Amino acid sequence: MKIVNTSVKRPVGVIMIVLAIIALGVVSLRSLTIDLFPKIDLPVAVVATSYQDAAPEEVENLVSRPIESAVSTVEGIETVQSQSQAGSSLVVMMFSNGTDLDQALLDVRESIDQVSGMMPDQANDPRIMRFNPDQLPVMWVGLTGENTAALTEIADEQVVPLIERQGGVGSVTVEGSKEREIQLILDQESMQQYGVTAQTIAQSLGSTNQAASVGTVEQGNKDLQLRITGQFESIEDIEKTIVQTQSGGTVHVEDLAQVEDSFKEESSTTLVNGNPSVVLSILKKTDSNTVDVATNVENSLQDIRDNLPEGVGLDVIIDTSEFIQMSIDSVVQNILIGGVISIFILLLFLKSVRATLVIGLSIPIAIIATFTLMYFTGETLNILTLGGLALGLGMMVDSSIVILEHIYSYRKQGYSLVESATKGASELAPAVIASTTTTLVVFLPIVYVEGIASDLFTPLALAVSFSLIASLIVAVTLVPMLSSKLLSKAMEDNGRRYWFDRFLGWLNNKYRSVLKWVLGHRKTSITASVLAIVASLGLIPFIGAEFIPSADQGQIEIQVETELGSTLEHTESIVEQVNEQLTEFESSIETNYVSIGGGSGMGGGVGGGSGNTATYTMQLIPSEERETSTTEIVQDMDEALQGIAGAEITVNSMESGMSAGSPIQIQLNGPEHEVLADLSEQVVNEISNVNGVYNPETSASEGIPQMNIVVDKERAAMYGLTQEQVTGQIQLQFTGQVATQYREAGQEMDVTMLYPENERSSISDLQDTKIQTPSGSVIPLEEVADFESMQGPAALLRENQQPQMNITSEIVDRDLGSVVADVETALEEMNLPEGYNYSIGGEAEDMAQSFSDLAIALVFSIFLVYAVMAIQFENFLFPLIIMFAMPTTVVGVLLGLFVAGIPLSIPAFIGIIMLAGIVVNNSIVLVDYINILRRNGMDRHEAILEAGPSRLRPILMTTLTTILAMVPLALALGEGAETQQPLAVTIIFGLGVSSLFTLLLIPVVYTLFDDLTAKITRRRKKKA
Repeated sequence: MKIVNTSVKRPVGVIMIVLAIIALGVVSLRSLTIDLFPKIDLPVAVVATSYQDAAPEEVENLVSRPIESAVSTVEGIETVQSQSQAGSSLVVMMFSNGTDLDQALLDVRESIDQVSGMMPDQANDPRIMRFNPDQLPVMWVGLTGENTAALTEIADEQVVPLIERQGGVGSVTVEGSKEREIQLILDQESMQQYGVTAQTIAQSLGSTNQAASVGTVEQGNKDLQLRITGQFESIEDIEKTIVQTQSGGTVHVEDLAQVEDSFKEESSTTLVNGNPSVVLSILKKTDSNTVDVATNVENSLQDIRDNLPEGVGLDVIIDTSEFIQMSIDSVVQNILIGGVISIFILLLFLKSVRATLVIGLSIPIAIIATFTLMYFTGETLNILTLGGLALGLGMMVDSSIVILEHIYSYRKQGYSLVESATKGASELAPAVIASTTTTLVVFLPIVYVEGIASDLFTPLALAVSFSLIASLIVAVTLVPMLSSKLLSKAMEDNGRRYWFDRFLGWLNNKYRSVLKWVLGHRKTSITASVLAIVASLGLIPFIGAEFIPSADQGQIEIQVETELGSTLEHTESIVEQVNEQLTEFESSIETNYVSIGGGSGMGGGVGGGSGNTATYTMQLIPSEERETSTTEIVQDMDEALQGIAGAEITVNSMESGMSAGSPIQIQLNGPEHEVLADLSEQVVNEISNVNGVYNPETSASEGIPQMNIVVDKERAAMYGLTQEQVTGQIQLQFTGQVATQYREAGQEMDVTMLYPENERSSISDLQDTKIQTPSGSVIPLEEVADFESMQGPAALLRENQQPQMNITSEIVDRDLGSVVADVETALEEMNLPEGYNYSIGGEAEDMAQSFSDLAIALVFSIFLVYAVMAIQFENFLFPLIIMFAMPTTVVGVLLGLFVAGIPLSIPAFIGIIMLAGIVVNNSIVLVDYINILRRNGMDRHEAILEAGPSRLRPILMTTLTTILAMVPLALALGEGAETQQPLAVTIIFGLGVSSLFTLLLIPVVYTLFDDLTAKITRRRKKKA
């Protein structure tokens, strides 16, 4: 090939190009975004709406349903889900893959605008958002100390502004802070004495606290702006505000209420390692590097710590970049170990440091070139793309080995170095390109794969493809050039490693004897192969299936739920008991962050938390520093906490994964929420008996205790009152009312009117609530209203405009596929009422969909491999012979997964697809050489017995370098390696076993097809 001649004759040019690639690769590596997993493309949009003080039923009927109906007609929507809870509505829209989400969001906005006028006046405008899984905090930082108010001020004034200025930081959210407000504690007796209502006070405060421009006047040749400044400048100004009485007199606010500079009532509390704290969650910008952002923030924190008051601590609670960095480091370490192993194998076979150096250089150059290509294609540096490099490491040298072997053969025939390099590389370059192409084409069907499988498969496929293309270019350019300069004394037989040559000689003789036997017992060989394949299929029930192996990230979440309606103080008392039980696990816990009444500590649930819930988020010490796994610690914690009375406590691990749902998620649908709630309890009881099901939960709850106030409109009208007036006065009594705003030192705070707490804390206070009539008289609320105690739902769920109830469960000690099969059996035995049905979602659904997509990709990959070989051989028969190596990979794959105790998963499935392109390479080498010998006049039997042993050495070299380079990944060494382990195990065992079958079965199949061809040819001749 001309490119080979050019590279040999112009070595300086090749070296300069290589140096340029290395420089560009180094720059690209520094610019690549580092993350744990590739970016997940989820076409999901969210519409969030708040409806203050509304019950879930009202939110569902007046807000959620109109939004559902409006957006259901938007093109591309597959599923619409809604969650209606007290005061808020959340509608989630899932679009089909490939939908233009930007256009879809515009369509959603237009649809909602058409129904927004039908919503209640108290409902806020809907917020339409794109759901982005990347928008989760990268770090949580805790400010600890005794005074929460002081911590809030430090956070707002010092910490947040500094962090937000750091490179890559998107936003900072503060949780557990105290919000300052000016409270007016109303005195009902004084208000009645002066004949003043709360509305009168609010109007006076609002009209007084104003600044306005009232025009201009001339002063000489200038216009003066006239401005009235009446805004409050001090608390005393609020106290001295004049209020008009009904009789025409005036009083001051301080005569009607006690003015206090205080804080809003706490609805949540946060503790870090048991200490009161303010927690800051830090989000990065979309395209920012997680590790860089975390490093920038960590560096900035040291500057803040030096200026903090005594007794105030500032510590990182959870840093997601630590696990990412450890995972990346472990993969890089495995790449280095695999590279060293590959070099050792080459040195063992080639017996020359120079020859090993020539081939070994293809590894770093291919890797560096891959970084460049990854940068320009927008891929991130994550454990999957780096895992792809580690997996392709052994394959990178295959092309170089074949080229070098052929160059050496010419050198032994007496050709000069330049002639040997030119002729040897030129002759085999087309075959090497074809061989590499069979490995590359298996990745083309990725266009047919969608969803999470595509998000996983595409970056890994690109990484492997880039590395193989780069190594191929190195093999046909750099290797011939270096061979022409460095191999003058290479590979000369000088007695070194004679023991290994004797071993190869012995192995060749043994192989020749076995090959001769199988050729003489073809039926027995074929039967034995088929039986091996069938027997391996019997291992399937013992292997099982799972979605994606989860890495031990060392994060645990504990959910504490007391009785609905419980006060924050009661929940805090339960949390204290939990803390006592957790002391026995202190040696394994690095940080312990609990949010009481504030939702999930890892980002919170939409709609916030409630006073009866508490969420622990724990970061354990690295897995290498503890003897027990996260799953084992979770089970021990769960057992220790079950003895705490008065709360339902669940403990789950937060292992890294790529699925947005729980392992098992059962969705019940039907016309009535109440019936679904009962059915969900039955489902929980049924699946609790399934082995492997852990902590099953239903979204149904016992209901929130509530008091319905039914205003008697007739009686209210007798006093000149409307229902709206009565409702307004009740809200003022029990929730307060913001009258105006007060600004001080650049801060703006609410001025809120409240009644004393002892007048709004009991049912008797509610019944005795003083309702002021238009005439000025005061009556108790019970005069115009009736009271009904009942249980109200905590939240109402709907899917595709039908009521829904969800049951979720974690799994332990069993694979997902087996547990799902048993759960489905249990559900089928239940007799659901007519109109009610169930479906299984979560990871189980993602797994089924991904396996289906990957199966289609596998079929297309096999076809493409056959097509490439047919083009290479210009024959339809020889590729068919070679393809017989593929079924034998089943034996190796299933045996490997069984021995390693690993279920079939997406990474393992991707390994099977890669094997379709890898295992045929050895067969190509063997069959191609048999054909060459036969064309040279050798008998078929002798050609096979000659080709097999002569090709054993290069087959062993390429197979061993590929397999042994992946051993570190298969052993799951280091953090986060669990994700790549199934892929490595699949290829190691699949390639290893198929190589044995290739050396023995393919020659037998070759003879059978050759006999069949000869028989068909003879029949045609006779007919002719």
